[in-house]
Amino acid sequence: MANGMQVFLLLLWTANTPQGAGVQVFPPVNFTLTVSALAQVLIHWKPNPAQEQNNSTIRYDVKILSPVPEEYDTRRTHSVRTVALHNGFSACVRTLLLQEDLQMGSDWVKGNLPPLPGAAETSVTNLSCVTHITLPGNVSLHCTWLPGQGAPEDTEYFLFYRYGAHTEECHTYIKDKWSRNTECRFSSTQIKPGEIDNLIVIHINGSSKRAAIKPFQQLFNQNAIEKVNIPRNISISLEQNDLLATWEKPISPFHEECFEYEFYLINLKSGNKQILKISYNSFRLRIDVSSRYSIRIRANHNHICRSRGLWSDWSEVVFVGKNKLDNSIAWILTLLCVSTSCTFLLVAIICKINHVWSKLFPPIPTPSNKFRDPFPVDYERARTCTSSTETEVGSLAEDLYCSVLDDSVF
Repeated sequence: MANGMQVFLLLLWTANTPQGAGVQVFPPVNFTLTVSALAQVLIHWKPNPAQEQNNSTIRYDVKILSPVPEEYDTRRTHSVRTVALHNGFSACVRTLLLQEDLQMGSDWVKGNLPPLPGAAETSVTNLSCVTHITLPGNVSLHCTWLPGQGAPEDTEYFLFYRYGAHTEECHTYIKDKWSRNTECRFSSTQIKPGEIDNLIVIHINGSSKRAAIKPFQQLFNQNAIEKVNIPRNISISLEQNDLLATWEKPISPFHEECFEYEFYLINLKSGNKQILKISYNSFRLRIDVSSRYSIRIRANHNHICRSRGLWSDWSEVVFVGKNKLDNSIAWILTLLCVSTSCTFLLVAIICKINHVWSKLFPPIPTPSNKFRDPFPVDYERARTCTSSTETEVGSLAEDLYCSVLDDSVF
């Protein structure tokens, strides 16, 4: 009876004990963090040799603590993450043991990478990058930045980009007034047009004789920084009271349905402006045919094929409609010229009547005779021959003529 009771109690304890109770879960071993490329970390570990599987499934729970929190699980014993590393990196991992519907986890194993070395506020700031498809198979890259506030004037910055396994240094820089590199241009890159959600890594380090320059890293989504090309072969025409517009999609590996457009229409007569959003590459619009219009178009990706990037530049302005505005401008210019000429003529007449010119510009007086006559008596006699109105300036010929008359009298 006692033995039967013991067996019953043992069976009851086993039935009420949670499945997997007494199974120990051990954390992974040899957990390491290794920088395997620009802004790329290899997270690696090994299973704990003391861990017994016992018909259970073993997985690993990985948690990224910094710089951007993230958590995921995997069957593998390694993981690769692309993150900016200039401020360091921290992660941890644990073992997960799965038995049917029961999951048990071990303690966490943690590791970290220190921040990249360098003085504070010497890293670049305001980093901005744009890609552009210059040819069907080629993508250019243009990046700009500002020097760090704590960067000495002799700082030299150097930019690298990584796309997949390819890493390349910039060779074409534009400098500021202190001859520091603040822009970089790649006319061609290994970036593949048409890829979706790929990351472009930008790494900028520097050197200075007066300070240790801290590197800076930033990740860009390929879709988000692509500047779309301008629509091609734009054709604008009038058909009775309708404006007809057609164009071709920009140079791009994506199909026509992957683009949307903005149509900028200005009524030059009334000044009214409209921006129309269009999801296809042609449309018809009723307009005022007595007005003249200016038209521009630009393009961007839509959400059907990929996330929206940067709008293209506006196309060149196309004019359509009657030229009444131009005629009125010509008439105004003609009227202005005529009125200006009449004004000048009227001013000239008024000046002539009031002798304004002689008052403004009086005649230059002739210099008086400064030479003394060697015969003062004859000079006095000559003066008696002059008229009652004396002049300050006399000619030598007139003086001689009067002297001859005097001699004949006396």
